Amino acid sequence: MRTSVRWINDYLDRPATAEEQADALTAAGFNFDGRETLPDGAIQQEIETTSNRGDCLCHLELARELAAATGRTVKVPAERATAKGPAASTLAKVSNTDTAGCPRYSARVIRGVKVGPSPEWMQQRLRDAGQLPRNNLVDCTNFVLLEMGQPTHVFDLKKLRGAEIRVRRATAGEPFLPLGEHAQTIKLSPADLVIADAERPVALAGVKGGADSSVDDTTTDILLEAATFTPTLVRQMSRRHQIASDSSKRFERGVHPASIDAAAERLAWLILQTAGGELCSGVIEASGPMPAPRTVTMRPARCRTLLGIELSEADMMKSLTALGFAPTKQGDALLCTVPPQRMDIEREVDLIEEVIRLLGTDSLPVGDSIRIRTASPDSKVIAAERTKDLLAGLGFVECVTHALVPERVAQAFLPAGHNALRVDDERAGGTPCLRPAALTGPLVSRKLNADRGMTKGLRMFEMAHAFDLAAGGAHREWLALGLMADATDASEGYRTMRGVLDRLAHEIAGATLTVQPAQSGGGLDPAADVLLDGKPIGRVGLLSAAAAASVGLDIAVAVAEIALQPLLVRFPPERPAAALPAFPSIERDISVVVPEATPWEKVEHIVAAAKLAHLESLAYIGAYRGKQVGEGRKSLTMRLVFRKHDGTLRREDVDAIVATATASLQKSLGAELRA
Repeated sequence: MRTSVRWINDYLDRPATAEEQADALTAAGFNFDGRETLPDGAIQQEIETTSNRGDCLCHLELARELAAATGRTVKVPAERATAKGPAASTLAKVSNTDTAGCPRYSARVIRGVKVGPSPEWMQQRLRDAGQLPRNNLVDCTNFVLLEMGQPTHVFDLKKLRGAEIRVRRATAGEPFLPLGEHAQTIKLSPADLVIADAERPVALAGVKGGADSSVDDTTTDILLEAATFTPTLVRQMSRRHQIASDSSKRFERGVHPASIDAAAERLAWLILQTAGGELCSGVIEASGPMPAPRTVTMRPARCRTLLGIELSEADMMKSLTALGFAPTKQGDALLCTVPPQRMDIEREVDLIEEVIRLLGTDSLPVGDSIRIRTASPDSKVIAAERTKDLLAGLGFVECVTHALVPERVAQAFLPAGHNALRVDDERAGGTPCLRPAALTGPLVSRKLNADRGMTKGLRMFEMAHAFDLAAGGAHREWLALGLMADATDASEGYRTMRGVLDRLAHEIAGATLTVQPAQSGGGLDPAADVLLDGKPIGRVGLLSAAAAASVGLDIAVAVAEIALQPLLVRFPPERPAAALPAFPSIERDISVVVPEATPWEKVEHIVAAAKLAHLESLAYIGAYRGKQVGEGRKSLTMRLVFRKHDGTLRREDVDAIVATATASLQKSLGAELRA
């Protein structure tokens, strides 16, 4: 907040220098953030306030904090306006149909004002705080806001149709023209709360007044508004219509219904002093139930325990009294009445915090050492780091990219029947969609590197959350791993990716992955589904032409994407210890001709089901397709390793075992042994 040093001093029994104000407020939790000296010698200072201390967005409450911190006395304006006119309720009417959105609305009426320049002292204070003086009526509302933190508003009573104020929800498409030199008419909705007259909105509640009811040089009779509005409602309206004001900033942080009377009285007195006129008697109200005064107890013993210092009860009461909590002794506790503007105080620990704020955190003891017990590292975190280390060892470079992608990219990688999740924020610009695949980051990064001359041999990965809307509108989010590698040859690129996934599954989860033809490519063509225990966890294949075009990539790449959680939860894998073999092994390579559609997994399953004696391992070597095996057929070559644990195998023993394996394949698949 931009503050005026001399304006704060207006409320202190003795003035404080700019440096003293900055130091004391910083120590109390309101950081000093810069200083400027104006041409007339006045000093402005930027004082930061936290989001829970909206009450200190004004000079009077900052003066209260300063007085409490420095032993000064705060001087609260005590002038009160005298009502001499008829009852205000005979001149205007107020109704409120939404006390949830507007807990309290009050109005006063002044007749016979004369609009003109405000007095020099008021203009000076406004300029000190960075405000531009306009006229006495508007300046008075701005003065009260900056003095007491309560937004108020002045309506030209004669412009209010029906001399009526209605607090209500807007109707769909209802037009409203806000105040402002270049303001444009906006369309409202039932989500908006408005201050209306008998026919139309005259203010967007808590956000902005309307041009149709604003005061001007001809104004003589006015209606003064002092109200409070629900913070979330004001924030939503301000964001929705992109209208921000000093009033909305204050209301978004909360204004208590009980705190508006003093500001309304102050505003009425200032207007009578600067614009003349006659205050009508009474206040017109349309409000919900007034909240009961809040009380919070604080135990001195608990305060000492938390702070770790011996602090007298008298010192605690002195600090709380200086801040306006009026503490009284009640048994072994102090009963404090919370001032209405202190909406941040709810619990005992809040009062303890107030005590130490004034005392100063420098007075708290600092131990030379802290006894801690370290928690065991999370296995999933370790697994994720191991995954990155493994991929780095395989030549992959990690990418860290933004979660938002263009519409064309999102559509290219969505599975069939799924939709993209979009961000409803104009700041997203040309990237309104959350990425539906972790692949998008590495591919966009690959395009960037290609533009910079890196034309081949690059491998990249990203570990990131992906998002989409599944069939039926269910919101999905999962941790995914996206991989890409340049591939000059399609077969080689696929084998590379398959090998990387197999190595990853083995090292991280001690698991074996299988693949099957994919039902939906989702940016891959050709594509295969990656399965763990028969359940799909991802895809592997080559980047489709459409997906490549979506990111502007004209380099052939192999890609893979898997959900990481199923692997991470299995970390660390169980690997039982075993003695090294004492006897040599015998290897046999056999090639069988099978139908093209036969997957390797099926061959592997048949050999395993044969329960071959002394079989130590079975490995895929390769596949051959050509004239020698015939159209629609392929030759699969496998390597079988045999070993006895209590002696040396003979070749004739292995011959019989291999014959058993060949017979099983012939029986189950119609396989032919290839010489």
